[in-house]
Amino acid sequence: MKIFKTSQIKELDAYTIKHEPISSFALMERASRAFCDAVLPLMERGRRVCVVAGSGNNGGDALVVAGYLSMMGIPLSVFLVSAKNKFSDDCLQARRNLEKRSVQVTLVGESNPDVFNVAGADYVIDGLFGSGLNRSLAGFYKDVVRRMNGSGATIFSIDIPSGLFGEDNRQNDLEAVVRADYTFTFQFPKLAFLLPENAKFVGCVRWLDIRLHPQGISSLPTDYEWLDGALVRPFLRMRPKFSHKGTFGHALLIAGSYGMVGAAVLASRACLRTGCGLLSVHVPGRCCDVLQTSVPEAMLELDADGSCFSETSDLSRYNAVGVGPALGKKEESRMALGALLDSVYVPLVVDADALNIIADAGWLCRLPENTIITPHPKEFDRLAGVSTSGYDRLEKQMILSVKHKIVIVLKGANTSISMPDGRCFFNSTGNPGMATAGSGDTLTGMILSLLAQKYEPEAAALLGVYLHGLAGDLAAADGSQESLMASDISLYIGKAYEKLRSA
Repeated sequence: MKIFKTSQIKELDAYTIKHEPISSFALMERASRAFCDAVLPLMERGRRVCVVAGSGNNGGDALVVAGYLSMMGIPLSVFLVSAKNKFSDDCLQARRNLEKRSVQVTLVGESNPDVFNVAGADYVIDGLFGSGLNRSLAGFYKDVVRRMNGSGATIFSIDIPSGLFGEDNRQNDLEAVVRADYTFTFQFPKLAFLLPENAKFVGCVRWLDIRLHPQGISSLPTDYEWLDGALVRPFLRMRPKFSHKGTFGHALLIAGSYGMVGAAVLASRACLRTGCGLLSVHVPGRCCDVLQTSVPEAMLELDADGSCFSETSDLSRYNAVGVGPALGKKEESRMALGALLDSVYVPLVVDADALNIIADAGWLCRLPENTIITPHPKEFDRLAGVSTSGYDRLEKQMILSVKHKIVIVLKGANTSISMPDGRCFFNSTGNPGMATAGSGDTLTGMILSLLAQKYEPEAAALLGVYLHGLAGDLAAADGSQESLMASDISLYIGKAYEKLRSA
């Protein structure tokens, strides 16, 4: 599914109005009906509902919602808020329709701000401002937002929390943004919803299909996409009946240091569970017994150094290489990593301490084209410089992918995967239980496995991230998010494959 900037969504609305064809007010009614259908199951009957409508089309949505709720006998207070008493045509039409139903609409302006009273409301429906806002709310409107946030009510925002910009909020006054408990957005998630700093504003996000014109959607270009099962399912391959272990590739994992060998175990298990035919693990000599016992299916390459990665090996046997989990940052490891970067000619995935070495040494330019790197936010900031926000970090991520022709998997709640051609995907799977030690090592092993099976780097990154999150979701469903461990994720990789194929 594509993700569009808010300016593009306006284009899609206009395209739908012209080519369906449908009037702009009828499209508003369709969207408002979808909102009502979604919000009603979350509201207890008999509770007080306050509808807060602005003077534009988002306010029109709110007034149409009020009309639907009134027909169901839900007690309402409806406030129409405008500093200058100017309204869009569709907002005026929605107001007239309400008045025909004898629903009282209280006009709120700068001359009578005290008539706005949401104190004691059980639910507030926020339709003050929509996604077209491009400057911070101030003065009168900021006070309206402050009262909504202080009401103690459950807040349902229509399309976007009022005051929030659809993309970049670095220059926004965040004290003037509605803090919604639920946001019901139309057709697509807004980019801002996928960034961690905005979670406190958007609450639980759901997007509602309002049937914008499919041809308009398909023809409008965007750099952003939502990574879901429909997107990755075509990547999956059937395993031929007359296969052997060589059919599915030989992976080399370089991981672990003395006292930190668990990362190598976790990545190794995930690599094998994801389906590669052969796995060799390069570990310090003193880690031999742990790997041999924990992952008997793996072959070992023992480093001459007993405690750290200090030497490269003959890469001619391997289809893909993964390096980094718990590697440590000793000088011997730095030198060995530099030699590896200069000699590797098969697909490469780089994680954890290998990324920290690269950041310290300024070696991003030494990564081969189409290398996959898998940083968490702090590791990424070491590579790209400290970011002021999630949007700032996203911009840097996309620039670095294009500049260095690499795939960047920036781990988080909606892991973003940026491509050398400038596209960026946001993952739909995963849960907070996966914020646990070793989860990233597991992801590295999964991506390495797919590379060894000769998936293209783009497909390996997208499929690996999606399956990793899906396995975590299945593990949490069988247990709990609180009890989830990284080793559980590997145990559910098979079920994740099965669910993706059968969906």
